[in-house]
Amino acid sequence: MASLIDNIVTILNRENEEYTVLVGLSREKTPIIIKGDLDALNAVTEKEQEVVARIQKLERDRISTMKDIAEVTNRKQEELKLADLIEMMNNRPAEQKKLREVHDRLKTTMKNMVTVNDQNRVLLKNSLDMVQFEMNLLQSMRQAPETADYNKDAYSTGTIMGSGTKRFDAKQ
Repeated sequence: MASLIDNIVTILNRENEEYTVLVGLSREKTPIIIKGDLDALNAVTEKEQEVVARIQKLERDRISTMKDIAEVTNRKQEELKLADLIEMMNNRPAEQKKLREVHDRLKTTMKNMVTVNDQNRVLLKNSLDMVQFEMNLLQSMRQAPETADYNKDAYSTGTIMGSGTKRFDAKQ
């Protein structure tokens, strides 16, 4: 059992390290999103995918180790949580302390990740809203008002101002 506990602590520490890297990459994305630099955003996203792949492997290892611990403790794997494991280690204070510390670090890292990701989500939404606004503005500029142009029978000719100019000046 002691080797299983050491194994789970090692896996959780490595997971925390990878999640910390992921938080750093998410923070790196914030100014990139503000600038609207799609190439840099793509590069950071690729780095994130590499970290996520490592986290997924660690997660598989964690699940396997938790399964082994569940078998040793005669519990169902689905019901065995890290908090339960910490409580089970009351008679082993050193191992309990290690588990509690890694649990607390992981919890803090996850809170940081949620905060940064929420901030980036809001920035991306604002960027998309701005793009939508600009698209609507461009479309409305193409639909200029009718002129007060009447023919000899006093009917409106329906001439639209600027209808012949459907160009966009990209140098603005």
